[in-house]
Amino acid sequence: MEHPALSALRDLLKASPQLKYQITIQDWQTDFLRFYQSQTNYNISKDNLLFNVTLYDGKKSFSFGLDNPTPKQILQAYQNAVSLLPRLPEDPDFVDVESDQSSKPIRQKPNNISILTLQRKIDLLHTLSAAAEPLGFDLFGTFICNSSQLRIINSNGIDKHMQNNPIYFEVKAVNRNNQVTVLQVFGGEDVRLFDERGFQEELIAKMHYALGDITDIEPGEYEVILAPRCIAEYMMYLSGSMTARSIDQKNSWFEGKRHQQVFPAAISIWDNPEDPQLITYDYNSEGHIYNKLPLVEHGIFRNFMCNNYYSHKTGLPNNGNVGACLVLEPGDKSLQALIGSVKYGLYISSLHYMNFINMKETSVTGLTRDGTFLIENGKITKVVNSLRFTEKLNRIFEHIVALENRSYTIPFSENYEFFDIESAKAPHVLVRDFNITSSTHTI
Repeated sequence: MEHPALSALRDLLKASPQLKYQITIQDWQTDFLRFYQSQTNYNISKDNLLFNVTLYDGKKSFSFGLDNPTPKQILQAYQNAVSLLPRLPEDPDFVDVESDQSSKPIRQKPNNISILTLQRKIDLLHTLSAAAEPLGFDLFGTFICNSSQLRIINSNGIDKHMQNNPIYFEVKAVNRNNQVTVLQVFGGEDVRLFDERGFQEELIAKMHYALGDITDIEPGEYEVILAPRCIAEYMMYLSGSMTARSIDQKNSWFEGKRHQQVFPAAISIWDNPEDPQLITYDYNSEGHIYNKLPLVEHGIFRNFMCNNYYSHKTGLPNNGNVGACLVLEPGDKSLQALIGSVKYGLYISSLHYMNFINMKETSVTGLTRDGTFLIENGKITKVVNSLRFTEKLNRIFEHIVALENRSYTIPFSENYEFFDIESAKAPHVLVRDFNITSSTHTI
């Protein structure tokens, strides 16, 4: 049965046939567990139904959103929008809402909220805490499971459905003696891919590294092994320059570089919403079908990601890609071989507080976090205080000299409002001449 608020909205739109519209309805559930000092801190379970509506009168538009709306609230919001529309400026570049009618079969995905019960999460936390205790570490973190049913409806006849069930599990281990932190994460949609034993072993290995002496290093350029979380985050930032929107705003480093060699031949980057190890998608937020797209292929830049609006504005093809499923293809070296090849350098586990200095130039600055280690003669020897870096993203990828032979799914969560979760996939990479600008002199 159709939701009463949607029925009320349809009746209002029938009475105003001159209006174009897009309606997005998200039926969203979350189960959010936080733990503190190896103990569960609180658990939040929440259900929400969110309506987002955009109305177009010619080239003028107005959007509104409502949580769990009643028909009366829909009427009030609609009347307010219609009264404001004539007073708004036109967007000369608006042509039409999405018209792509192609669709994918509706995929029924298991609800991870019911699979990963609170008791199962608590048992996992107790197992990890027991393993961490002899090393003197407390565990902090979050375990989030979402379930989202998305429906996209517009005035061009689109009525499409999509389901997502993302998982985000993050454990931060904190050494009680020196406050050194290390991080381990798991994410995706398929809980069958969660290797509990492997997760624990990798976390414990990082804890052993964190028991070393703490040191500082001088500013300069270093050989650096970037953990998958780091290179995935750099890739996500760089992908903003691979969009039609960035072309329109004149801040794309890739402008004029299509089908040119921009990175080493070992670098291939895809936007792949069908990768079963990631959070998968059928459509973008406009209802356009979302397919696998090569962005960088053997170092050659191939495509800009483009939606309906910017396709009309820039003339680039509307491929529906949004960069929510980025994959950096692995290489042919083991992690041990990467570490063993470094005479004097760094292993960087995670990044913090990264911001663009200049998007067109891809220059960013930020801090290392949650486990930065010194590599001497092919071995991790000491803990390094958190460092500040200033780099150009294109330069980082240009300076990748080796990639690990396996990939890891890395989840990212904003932990705001709907605890939105995205994922990317990447291996460890070895980068030469990475620019460290200063030490924070603190962990």
